Amino acid sequence: MKITEEYIREQIQLLYSKDSNTGYAALKELQDASHEDCMVYTHLNEFFDMLENKNSFVRTRGLVLIAENAIWDEKGIIDRFFDSYLQHITDEKPITARQCIKLLPTIAKHKPELIKRMTETLRSADLSCYKESMQPLVKKDIEEALAQIQE
Repeated sequence: MKITEEYIREQIQLLYSKDSNTGYAALKELQDASHEDCMVYTHLNEFFDMLENKNSFVRTRGLVLIAENAIWDEKGIIDRFFDSYLQHITDEKPITARQCIKLLPTIAKHKPELIKRMTETLRSADLSCYKESMQPLVKKDIEEALAQIQE
């Protein structure tokens, strides 16, 4: 199936679905399309807008699609808005924070100029906002991400 601009727009709308299966399916479609060419990348600003959504699933989907499209970012859009991405290292929802952290090596691979900002933010992350049971998991994710970024 040929991916069209209309199809991409439809999938982006589905990312906001209250039904998690629908939202996840749209995310997978857009991830796959992101590996093919830069058509999804043209919507990068919309993915950054998703980072402000009150729904943590929507924020996570935005984080994923930004990372997936770092390969196409010759315009430096990610560079300009990267601070808003990095804020999610300590997202109010630990599952979103963990996803953000795990995605950073993907961005680092395609955007080495952002590595210093990534590593500084990871190293200085204040995890006290999370329950004590969750802090070691997030800390481990940070250590793994730092190790992958440094490779």
